[in-house]
Amino acid sequence: MSKGVTILGSTGSIGRQTLDVIEAAPERFHVVALAALRNVEALATQAQRFRPQLAAICDPSLASQLEARLAGTEVRVAAGEAGLREAATLAEGQVVVGAISGMAGLGPVLAAIQGGKRLALANKEPLVAAGGILMSEAARYGAEIIPVDSEHSALFQCLLGHRREDVRRLILTASGGALRDLSLEELKGVTPERALAHPTWQMGPKVTVDSATLMNKGLEVIEAHWLFGVPVERIEVVLHRESIVHSLVEFVDGATLAQLSQPDMRLPIQYALGFPERVPTRWGPLEITEVGELTFGSVDLARYPCLRLAYEAARRGGTAPAAMNAANEVAVSAFLGGEIGFTDIPRIIEAVLDSHRPAPVESLAVVAAADAEARQTAHKLPR
Repeated sequence: MSKGVTILGSTGSIGRQTLDVIEAAPERFHVVALAALRNVEALATQAQRFRPQLAAICDPSLASQLEARLAGTEVRVAAGEAGLREAATLAEGQVVVGAISGMAGLGPVLAAIQGGKRLALANKEPLVAAGGILMSEAARYGAEIIPVDSEHSALFQCLLGHRREDVRRLILTASGGALRDLSLEELKGVTPERALAHPTWQMGPKVTVDSATLMNKGLEVIEAHWLFGVPVERIEVVLHRESIVHSLVEFVDGATLAQLSQPDMRLPIQYALGFPERVPTRWGPLEITEVGELTFGSVDLARYPCLRLAYEAARRGGTAPAAMNAANEVAVSAFLGGEIGFTDIPRIIEAVLDSHRPAPVESLAVVAAADAEARQTAHKLPR
């Protein structure tokens, strides 16, 4: 039986690759709803091709354009936050892919969870900022969260059938990003174009910059804590240039399990959509004899201060991770816009964290307030 899939963030990198997976297996999956923040042209093109029941655009001012582009089809148009929530909770959508980048994805993700959906979660920020709330609501409404991040998909697969009390530590692998071979001095002059030239992965610009600073691993550490119930101090990061081993789990008896595959996001997307079944793929197996060396190394926190700041935010707890994430979003945007240098990103995050007073995360309103305050502080810092 074909599963109905809703894609929140269909015009982004993960959204487009999800459509690749669906198109490759039409007997297993079909599109029920598509949603995007502002890219009305791409959303309309996707809706014309895949003919979902619903196409939702977050920016209400673009609704009329979307309606005009979809005139003559049976695709219904919704807009605003309410439109995204409607897409996330549509009855026919058995699987909801959460791929809206940044904190903008929190509301729709929560709506999917409260709708009791299977959530194929691709964006890190909702769990980083409000992990306690999301996991509690998932338990309350019977929602299933299957991670799409390659690292968390790997951990999910390695942990299947094992007791959490038997886990000694989780090990996340990091490629080191596009700038891994530059000296600390050379990092000061890095351009956005250079930072976006990732050696192994094809990702959106914000995630690619996070990969270069290793903030993506910091966010993943916090995310893994919430997803798998393992304390942050037992979650480690190692450098792995080849991006073949996506993560590892070490158990108390000394055994370590690892998940290996090609660095192709369509593989963890397909796994999340098809779970518990494994869907035959057309994107090629891993030819282990052709891989060559697999190398691993420790992370130099002097080179990657954003990872250190993420661990610090996790240790402080409460709203500190939300503030850190907000500051990072502002700093990365400023870097991509040419307003600050690459090495200014951790400077801004650290300044925001130093000024933030963490509060318990008792509601989304508390998270939103911390997020807004951190953004305001970050914007006021010297460029």
